[in-house]
Amino acid sequence: MAGATRFGRWLVPAFGALAFLFLLVPIGYVFAFSFNDAGRTNLSWRGFTLDNWANPCGAPAVCEALGNSLRIGAVATILATALGTLIAIGLVRYRFRFNATANMLIFLPLATPEVVLGASLLAQFLNVGAELGMGTVILAHTMFCISFVVVTVKARVAGLDPKLEEAAADLYASPLQAFWRVTFPLLLPGITAAALLAFAMSFDDFIITNFNSGNVDTFPKFIYVSATRGIPAQANVIGSAMFIVSLLFVIGGQLLAHRRRKMLAAR
Repeated sequence: MAGATRFGRWLVPAFGALAFLFLLVPIGYVFAFSFNDAGRTNLSWRGFTLDNWANPCGAPAVCEALGNSLRIGAVATILATALGTLIAIGLVRYRFRFNATANMLIFLPLATPEVVLGASLLAQFLNVGAELGMGTVILAHTMFCISFVVVTVKARVAGLDPKLEEAAADLYASPLQAFWRVTFPLLLPGITAAALLAFAMSFDDFIITNFNSGNVDTFPKFIYVSATRGIPAQANVIGSAMFIVSLLFVIGGQLLAHRRRKMLAAR
């Protein structure tokens, strides 16, 4: 019995380590081949070099595609975060006739395959005569990112005590002042998390973008087109750099949360 207990104690960490390794292997491959002296193709290791990191825009059109993805992600995140936050507050704080239907419609894009969303949006844009390009991609990304924002912010709104806003009103604060000085600061962590999630979903998207982007290239589209001849080492550099930046954001957030917990515990 003791042997079985000891075996079980090591089994879960072992499987966890294997899963973690499985997730990190592709990232390690991308990072390693960002230093590859690739030449025309980046399919096999040809030697170590720092030239790719010194000139990440060396591959044709890679930085243009990255810039398009960043612009689309930024605009779609701002629009989706603003609209999604308002929708989340309305769904939680107010009761209206079609409240349950609205909640169901918000969750619908989360359960719909991206191929269906992309094809449906393409048909809609073509029916209204819209020219496919940057604008249609931003609208498409805003549409499917709103659901993620609403779900994230709703959880934060549901955890707020309405009595805090009532106390602000008792102290002669207008509804707008109560929102900006009481509600918004309390919602800010949830809104920030929702915005980061929306940006990640927008930047990473390929399927919906491929349907609705026309001639506009984004970073995921560039990677897909380049994959047949070997993704350029410069694209691996950009991917590695973005992974490092994301990791720093996560570490910074954890450190800030730890510091806040220590400050609250010290009071």
